[in-house]
This record gives sequence, C-alpha cells and structure tokens, in this order.
Amino acid sequence: MTSAPTATFTITEETRVRTGLSRLLLSRDGLFVAVLLLLVLVACLFVPRFASPVTTGYLLLNAMPALLIALPMTLIIITGEIDLSVASIVAMSTVTVGTLTTAGWPFGAAAAAAIVVGLIAGAVNGVLIAFVGLPSLAVTIGTLALFRGLALVVIGDRSVSASSYPDAAIELVGAKLGGTGIPVLAIAVAAAVAIFAIVLHATPFGRGLFAVGYSKEAARFVGIRVPRVKFVLYVLSGLMCGVVGVFWALSYSARSDSASGLELTVIAAVLLGGVSIFGGRGSILGAVTGVLVIAVVTYAMRLQRIPDVTLVIVTGALLIVSVVGPSIFAAVRRSLHVRRVQRTLPRPARAGAENAPHRRLT
Repeated sequence: MTSAPTATFTITEETRVRTGLSRLLLSRDGLFVAVLLLLVLVACLFVPRFASPVTTGYLLLNAMPALLIALPMTLIIITGEIDLSVASIVAMSTVTVGTLTTAGWPFGAAAAAAIVVGLIAGAVNGVLIAFVGLPSLAVTIGTLALFRGLALVVIGDRSVSASSYPDAAIELVGAKLGGTGIPVLAIAVAAAVAIFAIVLHATPFGRGLFAVGYSKEAARFVGIRVPRVKFVLYVLSGLMCGVVGVFWALSYSARSDSASGLELTVIAAVLLGGVSIFGGRGSILGAVTGVLVIAVVTYAMRLQRIPDVTLVIVTGALLIVSVVGPSIFAAVRRSLHVRRVQRTLPRPARAGAENAPHRRLT
C-alpha cells in the first residue's frame, strides 16, 4: 500500500535533479564551461607541447594568482563596486616578504607580515569606500598608484630572487601530484573556490551581496548593513592579495613592478565569466571558468612564441567582449522570451471578419 507514494517521490526527485542539470548545461556558466573544454581540446590538437604534464603544471601555477584574487573580486563586483588596486597590493606584499627575509627575519614571520600588509591595504580601501562613501573606482585608482609607489620606496630598483627563500617553501610551490603535473597547491586553491562558492550561493551573506548589487536602498530596507558588507569584502580582497604576494615571491621574485597588469586580467576574467559590471548577477563557477579560459589562451599563445604585447591586446579585447557580451546575450534571451510569449497568446480576430456586414433580420 505504501509503494505507490514512494515511487512518486522518487520520480519527482529524479525529475527535479534532471531539470536542474539541464538548466546548468543551458545556462551561461554551462555554455562557458563547454567553451573552455573546446579551447583545451583545440590547444591539445594544434599547439605543440600543450598536452603534457609540464604544460599543465605551468598553466595552473600561472593561473593561481589571478584565480585567487578573482574570488573576492567576484563578490565585490556583484555588489556593484570594483577594486583596481589588487595588483599593487600584491606588489607591496611581495616586496614586504622579500625585504624582511633578506633583513634576517624568519620566512614564516616575513610571510605573515606580508599578509598583514595586504589586510591593512584592503582595510584602507574599505574605510574610504564603505564608511566615507567615496566611489570605488576613484579610490582604487588612487590606491593603485599609492601602493605601487610604496613598494618602489621600500625596495627601490632592487629585486629579491626566489632562491633567497627557504628550500622547503620553494619545493612546496613546485610540488606536483604524482606524474599528473597538477601542483599540490591546487588542492588549497580548489578548497578556497569551494568555500567562496558556498558563501556566495548558499548563505544569507551571499544572498545579501546580490541584494546590495540589485539595489542598495532595498538592501538597507531589509536590514542589510551595506557599509559593513563592503568593508568586509575589501578586507577579504586585501587578505587574498597578501597571500598571492607571498606566492608570487616564491614563484618569481620580489620587485616593485611585481604583478603589473594583473588587475586587468582578473577583471577581464570575472566579467568574461558572466559577472555583471553593474552588480547583482554572477557566480563563482563563471569567474573561475573565465580565469581558466584566459590562462589557456595566453599560455597557448606563449607556446607559439607570440609576443607579449599581443597577449596584452588579447586581454584588452577579452575585457571589451566581457562587458559587451552579456548585454547582447541578455537582449537575445529577452527577444526569444517575447517570441515564446507571443506564440502562446490567442490570435486576434481577422479584420475582414470584424468589418463584415451583419445580415438584416426580417
């Protein structure tokens, strides 16, 4: 007697899962993941040495700084703000860890100080934007120059090579998972992606970010403390930049021009992944996919020995496409929706039938 309800419940759950999966595959995120897989396939077929564990390792290591910074950048842009100072904060943190290490500090203490520097820089942005009320574009353009200048004052024209740090730290950055070429640090990065995805898409705090992006006044009306939310996001961005600064020092070197241009790559990737520049829309999956798409394209071009200036041009073009593309995509969806609605409406009576003379009754 109880088997029929159980069967009905099972069918309902299967249908719900199938519907959710089809929505994901047909969404912008799903289509963009398909584009990423297609790009990887094309690169493996036509670019020499792309389909190798060595290439996988270098590609993922090069993508990690942009990927880590793209996580808080996604949250910031969803609220309708932006942070152009991320690359300068990375440079300042990189210079901090390099300078303190050469001054005799233990590497752990120098790395912690670099992360604290990133936190303080993010807090400066957060105070000016969230509590003073200044526009984020103007503030972060100013701090972009300020933090880069401070890095230059601290280290001058010197550089601290990666060989100056402990061997254990350098080996950790270069460690791979077996013969796959995948860096061990990819596990930590994947965990960070999962945490940000859960926070954004499965918590009240994340839903509040979308509300702030849609309408700050409405968000305040429902009890969201908009200034505090913005401040937390910019501090989080500074924290992530501090972590990336330590990674950058271990992978490359500590210089005043470290991570130059990284902010454009991050913003282009986030917008290319479907995060609206106007706020209120976006996903972590889209942002991560955007970073990987740019990483695949640029690394394939490097393997083809294409000049770096061309890579800058490609990044700029992708930034333009990422801004214009969503508008075109939304317009097409609206047009298709209007057509579907029009097809479901009853057709109006023909004009000839309305104007036909009525038979006179006798």
